[in-house]
Order: sequence, then structure tokens, then C-alpha cells
Amino acid sequence: MTDLILLAAVQSTVPDTVRWSWTGSAIIIGASVLILFIASRTIRFPQVGPKMPLPFPALFNNPSVGTVLGSVSLGHIVGFGIILGLNNIGVLK
Repeated sequence: MTDLILLAAVQSTVPDTVRWSWTGSAIIIGASVLILFIASRTIRFPQVGPKMPLPFPALFNNPSVGTVLGSVSLGHIVGFGIILGLNNIGVLK
């Protein structure tokens, strides 16, 4: 019951968010690829473990599966923040 009261109190302050769109998908993909590009050069041992079969392995420094999974996870978090930020300033509708 207290959860319902808390939700009712907070619901009026939560801004409307953007529905799914291809624009948001492009932002998430772009952020994930950018973070993968940066992380594959800044992680201390990016090649430790099984290699990820990427189409251009030299471009991404031939990363391991762990490097790709960690980088893409961080890319989703960064991309989600970008989408929320652009939504708050009114760029995405």
C-alpha cells in the first residue's frame, strides 16, 4: 500500500519520456561503437580471453569477448543518458 502512495506522489513529477524510435536506436548504437573504440585502446589487457569475431578487428584493436561486452554495456548506459539529456532539453520529441 505504501508503494502505491509513493508512486502516486512521484508520478506527477516524472516528465514524459520519448517513445521508442529509430533516432534513439542510432544514438545507442553510436555510443556503443564509440565506447568500444575508446575502451579497446584504454583497457590494460583488451585481448585476454576468446577473441570477438568482428568485421574489422584491427579497427577495434582485436578485442576479446569480455572487452566487447563491457564496452557495449557502458555504451548503452552512456547512450541512455544522452537520450534522456536530449529529451530534457527538447531536442528529441
